[in-house]
Amino acid sequence: MKKQFIEAGKIVGTHGLKGEVRIDPWCDSAEFLCRFKRLYYADGTEKKVLSAKVHKNVAIVHFDGVNRIEDADLLRGKIVFINRSDARLPKGTNFIQDLIGLSVVDADSGKVYGEITDVLKTGANDVYQVTKDGKDVLIPVIPDVVLKKDIDGGVVEIRPIEGLFDDED
Repeated sequence: MKKQFIEAGKIVGTHGLKGEVRIDPWCDSAEFLCRFKRLYYADGTEKKVLSAKVHKNVAIVHFDGVNRIEDADLLRGKIVFINRSDARLPKGTNFIQDLIGLSVVDADSGKVYGEITDVLKTGANDVYQVTKDGKDVLIPVIPDVVLKKDIDGGVVEIRPIEGLFDDED
């Protein structure tokens, strides 16, 4: 089941004297995080974002009602969340948390290779870590290999490239 609120980063410190905080982004980038007008805490508290900018790979955010460094310092260590309905993802893009736990199956034979346990960002393309019986295999997320992602159905269909599963019987 898709969660409505998605972890997006952690407040790691203050910035300046007027209540801004530095947020280490856990999403694709600080730029992505800066697009949101509202962020949330784990308890569901909504925080209106007055301003947001990128500085050295972190988001500098000024929340409504936080106007002093002392107030901002109290937020250090808090996890911030985005509301799924506020996010606009490009077609074919998914939240990592939606991919974790999906079954990976062979598009031709239906053989189950395991489930996605992590998504690694490599630069050129993402890589799915697929785990079965405690053994991990890395699957490149490229059109020749990953043919279909059915998030609601809980399945990713692949056509493995030669050598990917050669050590199997």
